Amino acid sequence: MRDKKVIIIGGGLAGLTSAIHLSKLGLQVTVIEKNSYPKHKVCGEYISNEVLPYFKWLDLKVSELEPTDISKLQFSTLNGKVINTDLSLGGFGISRYALDLFLYKKAMANGCAIVQDTVEKIVFDNDRFTVTTSNNTILESEIVIGAFGKRSNIDQNLSRDFIQKKSSWLAVKAHYSGDFPNDLVGLHNFKGGYCGVSKVENNKINICYLADYDTFKQYKNIEEYQDKVVSMNPHMKTVFDNSTLLFEKPITISQISFSKKETVENHILMIGDTAGLIHPLCGNGMAMAIHSAKIVSELIGDYFNGSIQSREELERRYFKEWNLNFNKRLKMGRLLAKILHKQNLSGVLLRILVLFPFLLPIIIKKTHGKPIIH
Repeated sequence: MRDKKVIIIGGGLAGLTSAIHLSKLGLQVTVIEKNSYPKHKVCGEYISNEVLPYFKWLDLKVSELEPTDISKLQFSTLNGKVINTDLSLGGFGISRYALDLFLYKKAMANGCAIVQDTVEKIVFDNDRFTVTTSNNTILESEIVIGAFGKRSNIDQNLSRDFIQKKSSWLAVKAHYSGDFPNDLVGLHNFKGGYCGVSKVENNKINICYLADYDTFKQYKNIEEYQDKVVSMNPHMKTVFDNSTLLFEKPITISQISFSKKETVENHILMIGDTAGLIHPLCGNGMAMAIHSAKIVSELIGDYFNGSIQSREELERRYFKEWNLNFNKRLKMGRLLAKILHKQNLSGVLLRILVLFPFLLPIIIKKTHGKPIIH
């Protein structure tokens, strides 16, 4: 008789969504998260509306957070040339500070256990996991979900392929006050990177950019880099000149990898950024994380109710479903990452987009999914 316990390592967007789903199925869920809530995270903070039907099934009334309603995209090249397009599905702007806290409270209300601790060791033996934390808490379960984000000590412990390779991407994010349209997400190219600008709740502007580390390290600090590099795009100069930083200082994350990741490692089912990171230009990372939580939770539900009869079948089905839903999108993201990392190729792509602006919605469509129906 299976004990119907699931351990989720990581209480971010994907981990908490999965916890809420699994608890709704009547499973006993423990989430191990090293940070307390609420907490700001480096994130574009735009979610495609494709998640709304699924959120409704989970009884997540995200409208209570008063997110912004985003329906337009403005894309600009380094010299300021602009392409404007409508977002066919649209989306909403919500900070991770507000959203993760909202999901955490829902998970708690659903009876999930949230342990604030750091996972030090995961051992799989005799068809069961033993998870040990830094405070020497020892937890056991038949199923473990990995939702520990873009980069973690667990990736090192598992010797995952991508973690062995040096990555040259760094991301910076902060909130600002200022004047910016509520219904617009801006994606602005600068030398060695891209910047996303959009409104979140409480009239705050989220500015989050991906930068080439080799370029970034030539400057003394973030302020100088933004002034000398990011602001060379006239649209970003206007945004920074007319905005006031609300954080004490921007937050950063380095060594961001767009390399291929395995969806199952040492029998741990990986979701969200832990399973694959899409380029920010594709603007769909948050929706993909939520969707991956749905896929894994449904399959785990089938495993515990006997529809899936073995771990091997569970892992095979998850691998297949992940690839069916995300493989093409991630390939497009990796292709864009390679192109944009090479200045000459990047310039060619941008000139093509300016000449043929109808191509931008096609790229967007290739990186977005249909509404996620339960």
